[in-house]
Amino acid sequence: MSETPETGITKPHGLGRYALALLPLIVFGGIAATAAKMLYDQDFHGKNIAEIPSALIGTKAPTLDLPPLEGANLPALTDTAIKGKLTLVNVFASWCVPCRDEHPVLKELAKDGRLNIVAINYKDQNDNALRFLGELGNPYQAIGIDSNGKAAIDWGVYGIPESYLVAPDGTILYKRVGPFDDISLKEGLFPAMEKALGMPGS
Repeated sequence: MSETPETGITKPHGLGRYALALLPLIVFGGIAATAAKMLYDQDFHGKNIAEIPSALIGTKAPTLDLPPLEGANLPALTDTAIKGKLTLVNVFASWCVPCRDEHPVLKELAKDGRLNIVAINYKDQNDNALRFLGELGNPYQAIGIDSNGKAAIDWGVYGIPESYLVAPDGTILYKRVGPFDDISLKEGLFPAMEKALGMPGS
């Protein structure tokens, strides 16, 4: 380190200055390498980057205690709404375009009497959410309002739509980031459901 006589401010020597200048490039390089690996895995190994692993899988679902969507005539989203049932917790918002694309899939899933579908309505306006459901239909048995996003943080939400399959005992079994499609249903959700339904107590 050196000190300038005019200011008394200590400055790093040459190598130190270069190291500080290179730090942002090193960080950026690490991010770029991670992204490149994800793309490589997707292109050459067939991995679906939407199937992002979650630290919550295999653990008990976070507590649910969200107020209801006013005017929807549905229960609030609490632990009671999912207890003892194989449940798909879907995170959606009326302003989310992929949520609109996914909605017909959820309506079809709702016809399966083995599956309880509930929703976390994320940072939405009440009237907008009601219009969304009025236009597209309602596949949910309960809806909870997450106006400040706290519940989404608790559940480790990356982006919406996002869905979690929760076993009757409250264990998170499966997570889907992004809208469901034929592949994610066939290779992800349906096998996870069949496995869950074969568990004791299901």
